[in-house]
Amino acid sequence: MVFMKKEEIIICSSIIMSCLLLIYFYYENTTLQITNYSISSSKIPNEFNDYKIIQISDYHNERSNRLNKFLIEKLKNEKPDIIVITGDFIDPNRMHMEQSINFVKEIKGIAPIYYVSGNHEAKISNYEEWKNLLEEQEVIILENETKIIEKENSKINIIGINDPKMAHEKSVKNSTIINKELEISNYNKDLFSILLSHRPELFRTYVENNIDLVLTGHAHGGQIRIPSIGGIVAPNQGLFPKYTSGLFTENNTNMIISRGIGNSIIPFRINNRPELVVITLKTN
Repeated sequence: MVFMKKEEIIICSSIIMSCLLLIYFYYENTTLQITNYSISSSKIPNEFNDYKIIQISDYHNERSNRLNKFLIEKLKNEKPDIIVITGDFIDPNRMHMEQSINFVKEIKGIAPIYYVSGNHEAKISNYEEWKNLLEEQEVIILENETKIIEKENSKINIIGINDPKMAHEKSVKNSTIINKELEISNYNKDLFSILLSHRPELFRTYVENNIDLVLTGHAHGGQIRIPSIGGIVAPNQGLFPKYTSGLFTENNTNMIISRGIGNSIIPFRINNRPELVVITLKTN
């Protein structure tokens, strides 16, 4: 009988553990999770009952063929009424615009696509070029404006506002910028309103404006999530942030935070798979 030496056992164990960790990281960062939400309101017209919205956030020029394949398949299978992209679709740290545009080409026939900027769009020098590429693919870019969605003579608002960084006003609070952008958007407050805004940490501002449904991203789910605790870190919130994932409700305002698809400065996720958010509107 051949016995392994202690050093050999340690080396073999280390190799096995390293392989298992690599498999885990690969799974965590390339396997899509679908999260479903049902949002009810008396302001939702009967004609919009069961209206389905799919949210994509923080795509960051995702290059995983496996993850993109899952995304496209799920989008086609879900048959949404609209698709919304809530910022950071590109990443100035790896400027592969063609990756994001190719993804849009694959999904644009599924449903109308609405798009708002994130803080990463604010960092690129050729943003106008990027917008032109999106518009060529029939993406509806919302920059502090409102579009009316009609269905059988009933209407709801879809409002889109720029990320505060797009304003380039460092001395002005983000909440002040958001308030001004909402004012500019000139939406009909009597209609059910869906707001696309990248920043979840501004929940208080959305509540003060009595927005019915806000779709956000930005926090990447806290990047590393601990069971029963949540995310570890998020931009503009720091350590153990409050707004990283899920549904938050106060008064008449519901805010959904997508954990996003891709990664940026921190190149991996732990216990925090890429997320596709599916929202169904319900007449109350």
